[in-house]
Amino acid sequence: MSHASSSPDYVVADGTEYKNILIVRTDRIGDVVLSLPLVEVLRKNFPPAHITFLARTYTRDIVEGQPGVDAVALYDEEGKQKSFFRMFSELRRPKYDLAVVAFPRFRIALLLRLAGVTTRVGTGYRWYSFLFNERVFEHRKNAAKHEFEFNLSLAQRLGCRISPGTTPHLHVDVDATRVATEERKRLGLSAGRSFVVLHPGSGGSARDWSPANFRALAIRFRELGWKVVVTGAMGEEELVRTVTNDTGSEIVSSVGRLSLKELAAFIKSANLFVSNSTGPLHIAAGVGTPVIGFYPPIVACSPQRWGPVTEKKIVFVPDNAHCRLCHGEPCRGNICMDQINVEQVVQAAMKLIKKRSRGKPRTIAVYS
Repeated sequence: MSHASSSPDYVVADGTEYKNILIVRTDRIGDVVLSLPLVEVLRKNFPPAHITFLARTYTRDIVEGQPGVDAVALYDEEGKQKSFFRMFSELRRPKYDLAVVAFPRFRIALLLRLAGVTTRVGTGYRWYSFLFNERVFEHRKNAAKHEFEFNLSLAQRLGCRISPGTTPHLHVDVDATRVATEERKRLGLSAGRSFVVLHPGSGGSARDWSPANFRALAIRFRELGWKVVVTGAMGEEELVRTVTNDTGSEIVSSVGRLSLKELAAFIKSANLFVSNSTGPLHIAAGVGTPVIGFYPPIVACSPQRWGPVTEKKIVFVPDNAHCRLCHGEPCRGNICMDQINVEQVVQAAMKLIKKRSRGKPRTIAVYS
């Protein structure tokens, strides 16, 4: 596949040409979405290169078909990590001349070194960082900048030019859109019907706003005349039932029915997406849907590092100084999150939806 372009944005970094590039991100959904700008930057700087994205099986769907990705390699098989020697064989055979490691682990760093990858870009702050021969000295845990910007620092280490406005975007294909349309029909959402999506789970990736709050929010949205769809992954059926049971026909559920790509297409057609800090929140931002996100008062989990990358957002962060459990000490549980009031969220939702209907830019607000 040829990606050559005459556009002046396409340059070769530092005069070095890489022909076979591997991007490594083997963790969770949101992390992968926030690594997609790496694909864009490496494609623009090395247009003829073949770019492979190393991911886990359950995030594969996000990456496949994204512009600039030629192939997806898998770090696991049916959810089980591949053996060291099998992974070594699979990494050695393509003869990668560049690996950009956005999710560093000793095992992958060693595998890349033994596989003979010529240039290996990674963090300079791990004990095994000597296995990378291009190192970036940034501590991510202090949230000095956003996760996707930390990822782009790896490309900057190579001298790559980064175009202004480079942010995560998700491409949604025709097949995914067709399935999403069928799911809307199943849920009684006629063409053009406005609806909001609530996603109460987080897969343990964050402190959560409670199911009771999501339920109260869904009921308030119903009272405003909005159709509400509550989504969840496989295994979150009981959580979603807690939100939707006995709430009427205007509050419906869709749990584990859609692949990640189909979920992206479904969310793209929504008027608003509301969730805890979790992967689908980044999917929603990546397809351009206005979002409301709930974040804990923890620096490493803050919206400064993990917030949705979009202007169409409102983010809520409680103040743990007023938490009856934490009293200003490090956050110890979900109780802090109860400071986020349902009516505050309703007002934020009305603001975002109103601005969308007028076609005006969305603002950013952080509530404490």
